Amino acid sequence: MAGNRKSQRIEPSFQGSAGRDDDDIHVGAGDRVAGGAGGRRGRGKPPKAERPRRGSNRRRGSSGGLFGLFRRLFYWCVVLGIWGAIGVGGLVLYYGARMPSATSWSIPDRPPNLKILAVSGDIIANRGLTGGEALSLENMSPYIPQAVIAIEDRRFYSHFGVDPLGLARAMLTNITSGRMVQGGSTLTQQLAKNMFLSPERTLERKVQEVLLAFWLEHTYSKDQILAMYLNRVFYGSNSYGVEAASRRYFNKSARDVNLGEAALLAGLLKAPSRLSPARDPEAAEARAQVVLGAMREEGFITDSEIKTAMSQTPARSKSYWSGAQHYAADMVMAQLPGMIGDIKEDLVIDTTIDLDLEKKADETIAALLEKEGAKLNAAQAALVSIDGTGAIRALVGGRDYAESQFDRASKAKRQPGSAFKPFVYAAALEAGRSPLSVRNDAPVKIGNWTPENYDQKYRGEVTLSSALANSLNTIAAQLVMEVGPGEVIKLARRLGIESEMQSNASIALGTSEVTLVELTAAYAPFMNGGYKATPHIIRRISTADGTVLYENTYDNPPRVLEETIVSQMNGMMMRVITEGTGKNARIPGWQAAGKSGTTQSFRDALFVGYTANLTTGVWFGNDDGKSMKKVTGGGLPAKAWSEFMTAAHAGLSPSPLFGTTGGGPVLDATRPVPQEGGDELFDIISRTLGTDEQPAGTGEVATDRTGAVPLDDGLIPPADVGGERQTGTRRTTLFDFLVGG
Repeated sequence: MAGNRKSQRIEPSFQGSAGRDDDDIHVGAGDRVAGGAGGRRGRGKPPKAERPRRGSNRRRGSSGGLFGLFRRLFYWCVVLGIWGAIGVGGLVLYYGARMPSATSWSIPDRPPNLKILAVSGDIIANRGLTGGEALSLENMSPYIPQAVIAIEDRRFYSHFGVDPLGLARAMLTNITSGRMVQGGSTLTQQLAKNMFLSPERTLERKVQEVLLAFWLEHTYSKDQILAMYLNRVFYGSNSYGVEAASRRYFNKSARDVNLGEAALLAGLLKAPSRLSPARDPEAAEARAQVVLGAMREEGFITDSEIKTAMSQTPARSKSYWSGAQHYAADMVMAQLPGMIGDIKEDLVIDTTIDLDLEKKADETIAALLEKEGAKLNAAQAALVSIDGTGAIRALVGGRDYAESQFDRASKAKRQPGSAFKPFVYAAALEAGRSPLSVRNDAPVKIGNWTPENYDQKYRGEVTLSSALANSLNTIAAQLVMEVGPGEVIKLARRLGIESEMQSNASIALGTSEVTLVELTAAYAPFMNGGYKATPHIIRRISTADGTVLYENTYDNPPRVLEETIVSQMNGMMMRVITEGTGKNARIPGWQAAGKSGTTQSFRDALFVGYTANLTTGVWFGNDDGKSMKKVTGGGLPAKAWSEFMTAAHAGLSPSPLFGTTGGGPVLDATRPVPQEGGDELFDIISRTLGTDEQPAGTGEVATDRTGAVPLDDGLIPPADVGGERQTGTRRTTLFDFLVGG
């Protein structure tokens, strides 16, 4: 025991510190001695030499815990990253396996574009699903790709189809703003989505988009990808591709777009419909300013260039294409399938349209409607101008194409009124009458119909030439009954009227509906010497590489009128303009002929006429058929005709009409001129010259021995002519006859 106690006294002990935290130990040398004398022995304290090691272990444990935390975090991050990569890889493999084999991938064909050209080679319009042809980067304004890259994908030329930095930036921006502000898709991804995928936002579509972007970057160059993107992306207002958008908003090619316009186009890509300048020009311009700032940050433009661009007037676009040339483009598109069938590739369509004449026609119609339309209650008008072959040189289908795309020149059928009378007179001439044939302008009764003249006056004995010049309804009605409505219809069909015509006496006053195009084309044989002028607007259809698919064959038209008849009709219709109802249609220095037409209650007013160069028809009226305020064919239509034709003939040398000499009618030399009595001969000559005067001291109308009106063929028309009108009876008008009154 003593040995044991001795042994215990020899070994010092630090039992007093057992169980305390290191932070509670503050031990000096004296403390250790006192502790040994305190008798705290035998409790298995570690030897003195181990104390430094114990303190060192505590310090390592403290620092090892922090390091262990980071080590554990790193470990689990790696683990999660590996599993995440495995998961992403699995999704990629899964969704990739659902796609066709990459060896079968190919760029889908761009929808065919139809480039419609004027005779000058200038573009009238681009039609098709895209609305514009595809341009290479070299052929478009350099500002366009620069603007798109600056605002949509600044690292386009450095990434591999997916931009991790751009994606991270977009995510951060969207998180900080609390809403979707930026997208992380590259131009390559957007192209892949537009060409191959649906617009739905799903994980599968996003994975497929990335895979397709990688494939595009591997298969095509950056310039090719950018060109494909710019030629296919949607720019709003039914415009796909930069060329279509440029022509839609600026009425110019993408080749000629300036800096400000390029910025506006690039700005549309964020929200094409909402930012369209046709819908919200202020919003479109504000977005363009943002694009200009991005271009300056990227070094594409200088401060002076951005200052110039920002000072430019914002683009103002109508809600639809504007310009009368689009009526012509619509006509082309309507005829195209019947000529070549299904359209499967880009085509070039050469037309007969003269853009200068088209512009003059559009301006003429718009100006007259603006000036007089409201006060005369005339809301719409149409014009068509045709050359001697039937080629349509100008076509205006309405007041404003942007407001109404309905073509009133080729689609609307209206009564031509007295503008149909030339066919009646031509049929009479073919039946043996002449411009000097005399008829009695007096009340006429045909069945229950009693046609009246516009001024409700009667002139007695008149020549056919004077009757046509003054648009006498009674004479036209007599001629129809003499030759028969069927013969009139046959002649009108021969000249080009294709619409259905009613075989009755009222056809004399133009009660059968026709289009302005066919009516105008039917006048052209009077201009060209008697040959049919089939109206046409398409000259040639070719593929983009120049292969001709169609070419018109109107260069060898059939003869539809004898030269003598044409000469006589030209002389008669010249008087309509020089002294008759068409005086407002005169063209200084030029011989012109034509005929006015006005329908019941002034619903329609027309003037169709021609020179040696062009045949032009003009119509004024309202779409709903409401009456105008006493607008006749010799009023607004004749004025519009004169203004357009004067502009169209500016700088050209005047040419006489076919078969005329000095503006007078060419008489039928085969028909004898009455020789009995100097007064009769003087009367015929004076009427031919347009004076309609009689020698002094004479006031009687020449008659034959029976007292009847002398008819050159000896026939009495099958109608009651010249009878006294009974007083107190209701007057029967053409309108009454048509409605059964």
